[in-house]
Amino acid sequence: MFTVAERVDLVNQTFADEPRVEAVPFSGLLVDFAKDQGARLIVRGLRAVSDFEYEFQMALMNRTLWPEVEVVFMAPDSRHTFLSSSLVREVGKLGGDVSEFVNPLVLSRMTERFSA
Repeated sequence: MFTVAERVDLVNQTFADEPRVEAVPFSGLLVDFAKDQGARLIVRGLRAVSDFEYEFQMALMNRTLWPEVEVVFMAPDSRHTFLSSSLVREVGKLGGDVSEFVNPLVLSRMTERFSA
C-alpha cells in the first residue's frame, strides 16, 4: 500500500519523540545490514506457531552467516496474534475501523489513499 520511502517516513514520524528508534531502508541481507549498522541483536515478532519455523530457519542462517548476531523472538499480546498488515489493509479498504491497530498518522494516510 505504501512505498518503502513512505513506510520509512511514517515510522520516523511516528517515533519522532523517541531518539532510539530510526527506520532506515536497505536492500540485501538483514544480517549484512545489521553488521553494517553495528547492531548485534535482531528482534523478530512471532504471531503464530506457523511463523516460528520460518523465523527459526532464518535465525539459524543469519547466525551461520555472522556468528556474533543474536536473534530474539517476541510474541504479541494474545489480542493481536491474528493481525497482519494484509488484514488491516483489507478491512480499512472496505471501510472498517482499524484505528485500534494503527497509529493515527498511519490511519490518516490510509484514509487518504483509500479515498483517492
